[in-house]
Amino acid sequence: MKKPLCLVFLLSALHVFSQQPTQTAASKWVDSVFGTLNEDQKIAQLMVVRMSGIDAGRKVVFFEKEVREAIEKYNVGGICLFQGGPLKQASVINDMQALAKTPLLVSIDGENGLGMRMDSVVSLPRQMMMGAVDDPTLIYQYGRLVGEQCKRIGIQMNYAPVVDVNNNPDNPVINDRSFGEDKYKVALYGIQYMRGLQDVGVMACAKHFPGHGDVSVDSHVDLPVINKTKEQLDSLELYPFRQIVNAGVASVMVAHLSIPAIDNTANKASSISYNAVTGLLRDGLGHKGLILTDALEMKGITKYFPAGEASAQALEAGNDMLCLPGDIPGSIKKIKEAINKNRFSWSDIDTHVKRVLLAKYQYGLSAWKSIDLDHLTEDLNAKTNDMRKLIAEHALTLLRNDDAAIFP
Repeated sequence: MKKPLCLVFLLSALHVFSQQPTQTAASKWVDSVFGTLNEDQKIAQLMVVRMSGIDAGRKVVFFEKEVREAIEKYNVGGICLFQGGPLKQASVINDMQALAKTPLLVSIDGENGLGMRMDSVVSLPRQMMMGAVDDPTLIYQYGRLVGEQCKRIGIQMNYAPVVDVNNNPDNPVINDRSFGEDKYKVALYGIQYMRGLQDVGVMACAKHFPGHGDVSVDSHVDLPVINKTKEQLDSLELYPFRQIVNAGVASVMVAHLSIPAIDNTANKASSISYNAVTGLLRDGLGHKGLILTDALEMKGITKYFPAGEASAQALEAGNDMLCLPGDIPGSIKKIKEAINKNRFSWSDIDTHVKRVLLAKYQYGLSAWKSIDLDHLTEDLNAKTNDMRKLIAEHALTLLRNDDAAIFP
């Protein structure tokens, strides 16, 4: 028995030693970049800013001037893509990455692929249709395809999958963005989608923690309230999040929800609640990856807190990144004031920054290469029609079969 035991020990030791160079390279890169940042830049590394939007005339507008200033003056950590064509988006990414002192984490809210946001890219089916698919491996293929699209255009993070259990028919905001009302299917399909993304090197972001499915108010316009007990939340809403965290999701986005069972402070959204972010997600579920707020420009937050104070409370709660914080200098000022009042510490900021930098390293930003614009739109659409057809074939659902008129 001694020889097999020695062999097992030797193989284990070789595995450990083989991992050390990568770990050392990651920590060296993180430490070297971290050492170049001053206090304001550390805070700005935790911010993700909007790259484009829709103006009052319903035209696409790119905020290149504002984002350029955010990069040059503050060294923000990331940009989020919204509307616009792929060639323009890729060109802007190339320009902004070349400008950035610290590589930018590029993200998109692309739940059903890049076509959800970008013109000229074919949209894939939404998650409700995916919930009707009878083969979980197809969800994995879907996730891989979305991940390949992201990789092709220089995106490191996709704010997907949605793992909210849509158990309220009056839900105005989740609805067809969810895999459905079955918590087991939501968890299984969410994990498949997540693995598809992450297996091709794109960071998945499970949302909207701790569960946005049972609401009748849109958090874009106000703060929804969920009056459930901890036991009810644990048995339903939290189930998919627990499963996807255990499966290794890289990041989680926290929603703007008032849930008295978690935090009974008046108008305290879960996104800025220590009980929800640190107590429940980080410590309770044991999430090791990044934690992001939902967009801080949403009225579920701005109705009750000015931009800078919301940013300070979000970091106090334990978030790593502030999504669309709005007022960058105002947020930096409020965050430093909160540190001076001992609401949290510079050590906390350092922990968040190093976690963000490690994610940047893990998803290829230590060796970023400019995006090739040749055949970009064609490449993004190369597999979409085949995937749409495959999903349609597998998602056919019989709604009625009166008197066995269709099937005996």
